[in-house]
Amino acid sequence: MCLAIPARIESLTTPGNAIVNLGGVRKEISLALVDEAAVGDYVIVHVGYALQKLDEEEALRTLQAFAEMGALDELREELDAS
Repeated sequence: MCLAIPARIESLTTPGNAIVNLGGVRKEISLALVDEAAVGDYVIVHVGYALQKLDEEEALRTLQAFAEMGALDELREELDAS
């Protein structure tokens, strides 16, 4: 299953890359497809790329829905395995 999820940018690393928090798991992703992303912004992440910025309210609402479905636990396991 392909899934794009909201993630908060925690730090900028090399130009065009960032460390994000994906439901408690920290991963480095590419920001090549998103203009002007900054620390604290939420982005939609799919296969290691930020696809677009997302406002915080929508990001938190989506993460809450994933948590209620138990999807975040499965996602954390998949991310930890990769």
